[in-house]
Amino acid sequence: MAQGEGALIVACGALAREIAALRRANRWDGLDVACLPPELHNRPEQIPEAVRAAVRAARHRYRAVFVAYADCGTGGALDRVLAEEGVERLPGAHCYEFYAGAATFAALAEDEPGTFYLTDFLARHFERLVIRELGLDRHPELRDAYFGNYRRLVYLAQTNDPQARGRARAAAERLGLSFEARITGYGALDTRLARFVAHAEAAPATETTA
Repeated sequence: MAQGEGALIVACGALAREIAALRRANRWDGLDVACLPPELHNRPEQIPEAVRAAVRAARHRYRAVFVAYADCGTGGALDRVLAEEGVERLPGAHCYEFYAGAATFAALAEDEPGTFYLTDFLARHFERLVIRELGLDRHPELRDAYFGNYRRLVYLAQTNDPQARGRARAAAERLGLSFEARITGYGALDTRLARFVAHAEAAPATETTA
């Protein structure tokens, strides 16, 4: 049967709001998005097969599929799966790198290796994903065990949102870290998705016996 005419992004749930904003701004009407739970980052070894299952479940319905994950702690396992499936992903090791750009992120890491990073998503969900997930709400004395080697928090902001910036600053204060904010925009998330959509729109429909 014929493959679908649209394109699909299999995405980390931590990117859902940002991809939706790009989709609206660019009027990518033929682009669908399937998000996997952001909590998979707590079990990165599960990401590759979760992505594979999502790609295989959707492939026959779409002309093109792209994966909106970086390596995300899979140690190259995600790349091996994507090579087998013939699907590309976002560049870099993690979202901090593709938002900031590889050169900028490398400079930040070299300047201060003890840096904890937040994005808009992590600033919004800091209490749930950091404080409660690590048990710091119940055992604040564990702060030094987790963050004793950190010196600063860098907030890589996708939008110029004073409320999000305030949350990020409060997170730095709660962890006892110095605070720095940089507006990165959407970085490679924007440019790489735009390239994927352009290629998907230009690609001819194919037939499959699946």
